[in-house]
Amino acid sequence: MAFHSILFEELETGGSVDSQEAPEFLKDLNLDQVVHAITEDWKDYDLAPFFYLRLNDLDAISYRQEVMRDLEDVRLVDVIKSFSAQMRTMRERLKQAKDLYFKYAIERGFLGAVEIYCHGVERLLQQLSELNLGSRGLRAFHEYLTDYATCASFRNLVSETEKLRLGLSSIRYCLLLKDDSITVRHYEGESDYSATVEETFSKFRREPATDYQLKVPIRDGMNHIQAEILDGVALLYPDVFRALDEFSAGHADYLDETISRFDREIQFYVAYLTYVEKFRRAGLSFCLPELSQTSKEIQDRDAFDIALADKLVREGATVVRNDLFLGGPERVFVVSGPNQGGKTTFARMFGQLHYLASLGCPVPGKQARLFLYDRLFAHFEREETIANLRGKLHDDLVRIRQILDNATPNSIVIMNEIFSSTTLQDAVYLSKKVMAKICELDVLGVWVTFLDELASFNEKTVSVVSTVDPDNPAVRTYTLERRPADGLAYAHAIAEKHRVTYSWLKERIEI
Repeated sequence: MAFHSILFEELETGGSVDSQEAPEFLKDLNLDQVVHAITEDWKDYDLAPFFYLRLNDLDAISYRQEVMRDLEDVRLVDVIKSFSAQMRTMRERLKQAKDLYFKYAIERGFLGAVEIYCHGVERLLQQLSELNLGSRGLRAFHEYLTDYATCASFRNLVSETEKLRLGLSSIRYCLLLKDDSITVRHYEGESDYSATVEETFSKFRREPATDYQLKVPIRDGMNHIQAEILDGVALLYPDVFRALDEFSAGHADYLDETISRFDREIQFYVAYLTYVEKFRRAGLSFCLPELSQTSKEIQDRDAFDIALADKLVREGATVVRNDLFLGGPERVFVVSGPNQGGKTTFARMFGQLHYLASLGCPVPGKQARLFLYDRLFAHFEREETIANLRGKLHDDLVRIRQILDNATPNSIVIMNEIFSSTTLQDAVYLSKKVMAKICELDVLGVWVTFLDELASFNEKTVSVVSTVDPDNPAVRTYTLERRPADGLAYAHAIAEKHRVTYSWLKERIEI
């Protein structure tokens, strides 16, 4: 196969990736925090847009999953990181050269960048050839790199670079300093006075004393005196510097576009796997999920909210994992139970799993089978905005109508405690109307609610309840179980814990 991109088997698929903006639901699912954490140390590659463009084709996702599997080999990761370091050094050298003021300094910096590039390409080819690559993407890139590194244009670039480097390194010249003048002439075997002086005074060398002198920073590059000296040297060696001029003009576009794109795109994988590694060190599992566009029977063992887990791992706290599965006609998890019990976390986790899977990334869990959706909709609480002149209930209804108008049977819908601003009777009435429409659409989803009536709405709804410590109902376990909603909020246990029950308040008032 012809190689175009390590992220997209067909290049046109990702042609507009840099114009991608973060989906609106990313913030609701806390995936904006995850993307920031993943890309923080890779700012010079601008990776965030790659995490905003989900894939909608099973084979395209498989293409990425294969690369992810290859990169489980630490030797391959080291090879990629080494190449990326060389490319980064090359870019820094080019940037430094552009910041210089003098012609030959700029051209020498350019030559150095090309030299790093040539060595990097040859070394990458050698190292990849020693590894067993299984993915279509990396095998195709290896073939492309082989053809590129052996083609006449690249071999000429390597040859010219090395010849010019040797020519410049062979230059020898002398400086005659007298009063305020400097004369540049050919080197004629004179002694190196600096070496002679150092040798003469070496016997007086002692342990270095404390230096109290003010350190004046030295500006990068060369000053005008050094530039004049270099111009003089160029007159002494016109052939070498003419070759340097021609090299800089003739190889301005030396950087191969496909290799440059590979260097950026491969960081998507490296950055994500580097992020995942800290969770694995903490004993948490990740897996590449099985995906389907037809079966809505999903499952994940030991799943967790990746954004919350990031915070807990940094704090050294325990990450609670939950299993989830839907089978047969089941489509919607209805999550109920006490406040602060992990209900919203479960909803976010459900969305995170499906979104990360649609990027071709490993997801939290030991074994997962997920659905490849067409669109994901999330309805989480929003602050009231005076600009739209809508109250909270009105805003809920408008946003839900937009979701229901745009959702298809292949969509995912996540609702988090809607209609909390109205009466219980109205909330039940409105929620049942919305649930009926969701079930009619046959979408997959999660609905976090305080309304137990929704948990047994029909055969498509599955009741999931957040649990508490049976010995102390005020303690949340953050574990969710598939069982009928019990309507218990454990408010009395919480009030007792904080001494705000009727008896406690009465005792306080009497005191």
